[in-house]
Amino acid sequence: VKDSDKARTVDIAQRLQKSGFHIQATKGTAMHLQEHGVMVEMVYKVKEGRPHLVDHIKNRQAHIVVNTVGNTSSQDDSLPIRREALQQGIPYFTTIQGIHAAVSAIEAMTKKSLSVQSLQEYHPT
Repeated sequence: VKDSDKARTVDIAQRLQKSGFHIQATKGTAMHLQEHGVMVEMVYKVKEGRPHLVDHIKNRQAHIVVNTVGNTSSQDDSLPIRREALQQGIPYFTTIQGIHAAVSAIEAMTKKSLSVQSLQEYHPT
């Protein structure tokens, strides 16, 4: 998560934990979350050694990926993460607004089961 987005990750991480998710983050984000009371497992960036984030994705140890990028270096790092998440069919979010909407949907589904109806069933004529 890029530095300018870190402040908004605390609420999202806390809400995901309440929904039963285990939080993993690279060093900078992990430290920020820990400073704000979030339990988080630190994982390596691809360039930092193994097992790294892409290994976790390949091994299905990640179920949602949040990767907001800023500078050119972080954009280069995001390519293998994005590629593996997409190949594994793991939801991948590149904005805080996107993951916020997804977390709201997850919370809504835990409160009430999802049902599918036709438009006509919702609005009979």
